[in-house]
Amino acid sequence: MEDIEEIYKQYANLIKKYIFFITKNEDLSEEIMQETFVVAIKQINNFRGECEISTWLYSIAKKILYKKLRKENKNVSIDEIEVSDDKNLEEDYIKKDDKLKLYYALQQLDVKTREVVYLRLTGDLSFKEIGNILNKTESWARTTFFRGKQKLIEKNLL
Repeated sequence: MEDIEEIYKQYANLIKKYIFFITKNEDLSEEIMQETFVVAIKQINNFRGECEISTWLYSIAKKILYKKLRKENKNVSIDEIEVSDDKNLEEDYIKKDDKLKLYYALQQLDVKTREVVYLRLTGDLSFKEIGNILNKTESWARTTFFRGKQKLIEKNLL
């Protein structure tokens, strides 16, 4: 198992960006990210390695966010919590200059599709990992990504 400090260095910013993408709240994103790593440190011995460490961390963060929203009496299902293997498309949109365009384009998609596309393009996650995070199948994640990409192309947002 990797050293927790290395895991933190590698994933803390990604977790924070993921939560910010959902909440649009910098302070909450920071708080959730910190809580995610507190839970991860406590539960590291329970990590079985059946998925990538990033998938495990994203799942922890999403559950923490869901619990916080539930405590605040916001009626939110964990499934409602937001964000083709065409490598050229992915590489084009990861470029710094294109990130803003990507985020504007993603806002045109429904919540589930937006989250799948966001995790695929910015989290560099496999469809299997995305499916695990969202409690869906790999096939569902792949199909949702493809349909989202098609919607953006049809609307000339890509």
